[in-house]
Amino acid sequence: MNEIKIALHMHTRYSDGNASHSELTAIAAKAGLDGIITTDHNIWVKGIEGYYGEGKSRVMLLVGEEVHDRTLEPPGNHLLAFGAQKELSPFGREPQRLIDQIKRNDGLSFIAHPIEDPLERFGEKAFSWRNWDVQQFTGIELWNQMSEFKSVSPTLLSAAINALFPARMTLGPLERTLILWDELIASQKRKIVAVGGVDAHELVKKFGPFRVKLYPYLHQFKSITTHLLIPKPLTGSFPEDRRMVLDALRAGHCWVAYDLPARTDGFRFQADNDEGTFMMGDRVFIKRGLTLQIRLPQKANCRLIKDGKVIKQWENREVATHITTEPGVYRAEALIPFKGKMRGWIFSNPIYAWA
Repeated sequence: MNEIKIALHMHTRYSDGNASHSELTAIAAKAGLDGIITTDHNIWVKGIEGYYGEGKSRVMLLVGEEVHDRTLEPPGNHLLAFGAQKELSPFGREPQRLIDQIKRNDGLSFIAHPIEDPLERFGEKAFSWRNWDVQQFTGIELWNQMSEFKSVSPTLLSAAINALFPARMTLGPLERTLILWDELIASQKRKIVAVGGVDAHELVKKFGPFRVKLYPYLHQFKSITTHLLIPKPLTGSFPEDRRMVLDALRAGHCWVAYDLPARTDGFRFQADNDEGTFMMGDRVFIKRGLTLQIRLPQKANCRLIKDGKVIKQWENREVATHITTEPGVYRAEALIPFKGKMRGWIFSNPIYAWA
């Protein structure tokens, strides 16, 4: 399998962002990304998907949409749609119908910032998901950088520090979101894929004569990424490469990464048995036993989670293994020290082991 790195969930000037699509691909190239997926609010921009740049600066641009019900109060129910190739905002008031439309058009649906706190000091509301009776969505946005900002900025001082020094803010997905993810998998008894979203806008604020860019695109593109495992290297043919990206997201052949402290390239979480090797997102039968292996790009702390509970932890390891005969949903997490704190680094999608 071949590894590529993308950033997803970002906004352009078509909604509330501060860059064009081509400008975002140029920034993505500087950040070392292979691709980006834009998601403007309630608007799908047609006809601009493709490769941008040349050589090592070439970046794939996929155009999705962040759909929500404009009439909902308090606000919420934001859904990321990738690959449907049609305008979906007319379905925003009916979440299940929206999900069904995306699926009918061979697209993917991810619940955006499923749990979010209000930023009351600044009059910012929480944009959490509320309709939890929906079915057949592809997955959830496990880690949203701007939602994290709301949760860790209760005071004016903390908000100013986090905005001006964003590398010191980022700690990991909300624990409540991790718990929710495990519970959704258990209750719906199916694969639910996790992705990481930057939710990038590059906010511009004026302080007297000065203009300050808060959470610039370049910083965010170097931070929360989603790494994908695809069956062969990118070909340069956009339709074929687009299909590989969407297929990897659909299958959960990916992990959520915080690449700023250290690159997560080369991470693997896999399972081996008599029938072969299986990766994140795969279903595998236990049979006579299963060997789970975590391989990290460098030494760090990691843990193995089964059905939402930590069953094994290791410190300062590059490789960790666990042999089991128990069916369950297994996933891996890694933590790394950065700027004086232990921070979330890698969050794998699960391997689904059945009896």
